[in-house]
Amino acid sequence: MKKRKKGNNIRYSRVIVFISLLLFFVMIGRVIQLAMSKEIDGINLKQLASKRITKTDVISAKRGNIYSSNGDILAQNVSSYKLIAYLDSKRTANKNKPQHVVDKELTAEKLAPILGMDKKEILNYLNKKAYQTEFGTHGKDLNEITKKQIEDLNLPGLDFYETFKRYYPKGNFASYTIGYAKSSSNSEESTITGEMGIEKQYDKILKGKDGYTTYQKDLKGYKIADTPVITKDAEQGKDIYLTLDENIQFFVEQALNDSNKDYNWEWFHITLLDAKTGAVLATATSPSFDPNKRDMTNYLDMLCQSAYEPGSTMKTYTYMAAMENGVYNGTETYKSGIYTTSDGTEIGDWNRNGWGVISFDKGYALSSNVGVINLISRHMNSVMLRQYFKKLGFGKKTGIEIPNEVSGSLGFKYETEIYNAGFGQGITTTPIQNVKALTPLTNDGMLLEPYLVSKIVDSETKEVILENKRTELERVASTDTVNKMISLMDDTVNGYGNTGSGYRIDSHELIGKTGTAQIANEKSGGYLSGKEDIISSFAGIYPKSNPKVIIYSSVKKPSGGSQKPISNAVKEIVNNLSKYYGENTNTSTIEINNYKVKNYNNKNIDKVKLELENDKVKYIVLGSGNKIIKQTPAAGNTITTNDTIYLITDDNNITIPNVVGLSSKVAKSLLQNLNIKVNLNGVGYVTAQSISAGTPISEGMEINLTLNPKFSTEAS
Repeated sequence: MKKRKKGNNIRYSRVIVFISLLLFFVMIGRVIQLAMSKEIDGINLKQLASKRITKTDVISAKRGNIYSSNGDILAQNVSSYKLIAYLDSKRTANKNKPQHVVDKELTAEKLAPILGMDKKEILNYLNKKAYQTEFGTHGKDLNEITKKQIEDLNLPGLDFYETFKRYYPKGNFASYTIGYAKSSSNSEESTITGEMGIEKQYDKILKGKDGYTTYQKDLKGYKIADTPVITKDAEQGKDIYLTLDENIQFFVEQALNDSNKDYNWEWFHITLLDAKTGAVLATATSPSFDPNKRDMTNYLDMLCQSAYEPGSTMKTYTYMAAMENGVYNGTETYKSGIYTTSDGTEIGDWNRNGWGVISFDKGYALSSNVGVINLISRHMNSVMLRQYFKKLGFGKKTGIEIPNEVSGSLGFKYETEIYNAGFGQGITTTPIQNVKALTPLTNDGMLLEPYLVSKIVDSETKEVILENKRTELERVASTDTVNKMISLMDDTVNGYGNTGSGYRIDSHELIGKTGTAQIANEKSGGYLSGKEDIISSFAGIYPKSNPKVIIYSSVKKPSGGSQKPISNAVKEIVNNLSKYYGENTNTSTIEINNYKVKNYNNKNIDKVKLELENDKVKYIVLGSGNKIIKQTPAAGNTITTNDTIYLITDDNNITIPNVVGLSSKVAKSLLQNLNIKVNLNGVGYVTAQSISAGTPISEGMEINLTLNPKFSTEAS
């Protein structure tokens, strides 16, 4: 055998030693690199280590409540529970205290009636090859009562995961305004997110900000003693107080429900605005929905999210535009019935036979389209109309606190389009725009901004974070325009035979304007032609002598094409308002006896007195003459048995009458019949006259009448 040389062994040993030392130093270098470096292969080692031993628990912020102006809760958080069943037997360390479902048959049998499920369906969940199971929709959103029932069964392996959900204690009350919020959850946390109405608009404010607790944990997940804990408290959600008056909202919703018993419609909307502040007192749409169930058939809030052609309620603003441009003369006449445009298009009144030659004043009360057309064609143009409509807020968003508000449209250019716009066709508006546009008539020409949120309050400190109040935008009408429009709206409702007579109440304190708009045919263009293919509406003020509310109501496709659903609902609401506000007026609906005033001029006073007494009509005689020479109201006017006829006799010694307490219209007519010039200061009823009653009348005499609302606005 050949021997290995000794020198070769030594050489191989040196190589091994060298390689070993090299590897050792490489390893030492790597250790030093790891110790000195913050990042290795793009990974932050410090953060990685921190995550492995650091745990953060979320401190959930409580969502704020929503309240009515009366302080009643309209939306709040409540605890909700999800049922869990542990199936893995490894959870049980002590057989005497099982921590998993032991008897599946018994568990399914006991749970079935409580959860409203079949035993077989529950067994399907319990027989799963899983660590734990849930029970579908039947096992979610359980309340405290159901949770207690299950706990009382004392069945092993059952547990609950607590979450929170949004609860609306009044169901479908003001649901479109409040909207709704949905809950979502995972194993770490649950969240509630607003998806409609105020809940969506103020989601961040209501939600608040979650806090957290961060601490060091061991391998089993327990907190390591004497290690730092970082805690940031949650910022609780703020509470929101709406302007909605719970009582008035109830009046509105009750009226909608009552009307629903006798009539059908596609939708029916009513909004009431505080006439002096712009606060929304009530707003509701039928059909409604319960936000707890979210059983809505329409996701749009008719208050501001769906614009439609308003119809003849727009005539109010066309007349105001003419007055503000100095071109309106109410006694100017035109021939009613049908108007033919320059291109041959015929546009008619709702009564296509017309009422003969009538004044613009009368045309408003009769809701004459031809009257509006003549007013525009003779004295106005598209620029006048569009500018004034825009000044009132049409064609742009009001800023009301509801998401997805639409602006409507004022798209009119050509002759026929301009005329149509003047009586509310071919343009679109929303209810909130309509109540806003009426605020100048209750604030001496000042346009107010409508609002729904009264205040936002810190739920913990009760500090008021934000508070909304009356906001004046700009003066858009003169006192003369306001007085004239109030008079025209009064005549529309309380005059005989006019379009608003169905809204008349015995106090005569409700005034307004009706509207009927054709519905556009979205498929073929033009308009639908069915009797019920309309949107009926009413825009009114109550009470006229001391406005407290502005009322706007509209109904789409009412059965029979009638205004009855609205008139019945509005009168019911006003009747309740009169009691709520404590007004000394009975606003219940009555059958009013109308009386057509005859011509008494040149007739013997005694015979006329006897005739009026037999007809049960009130009268006042001025002077001690034997013959009547003038009268108020004039012959041909229709009054009611609640009104008074003033008879002026051929007595040369008639003195100034006492007109305090009379309406401005009656007082002015009476004094003018006595050849006295009248100056009116204010709106409403006469509270003072510059010349005392009993003063002899002289030629060229002039009297100043001070007018004020019938009811005092001061607290009693």
